[in-house]
Amino acid sequence: MNNTTLNALFSTRAGAGLSVIRILVGIIFMAHGAQKLFGLFGGYGLEGTGQWMESIGLAPGYLMALLSGSAEFFGGLALVVGLLARPAALALTVTLIVAIVSVHIGNGLFMSNNGYEFALALLAGTVAVMIEGAGRFSLDRLIAR
Repeated sequence: MNNTTLNALFSTRAGAGLSVIRILVGIIFMAHGAQKLFGLFGGYGLEGTGQWMESIGLAPGYLMALLSGSAEFFGGLALVVGLLARPAALALTVTLIVAIVSVHIGNGLFMSNNGYEFALALLAGTVAVMIEGAGRFSLDRLIAR
């Protein structure tokens, strides 16, 4: 990779505010990923999540559970520490779009009906990180310097 590519990957225009958003969104994603991968926090683990994903047409279910759980857990971890935040945010953005389109869109906006409200709020956070970078308090910023 050349310096221009590395600079685009690690640089950030954002300050402390986006760092706070990035960290909180990352924690939420880590918890959701831990549900899918490890069955923590009331989750169903890979087997149960895979069966559910298969039932809604995301096949093969086990692989989809592994991919989405890994994107959520490890992408969330990357957001929390602010390392490779832009690629992590991209993976999470794709995961959110799939979740909105395949699960939530038919239920309307509001969470009370299993709508896409919460996913849309998380999507705003991941897109902001993709655009602005990881923020002042991040490993990306240290590397870019």
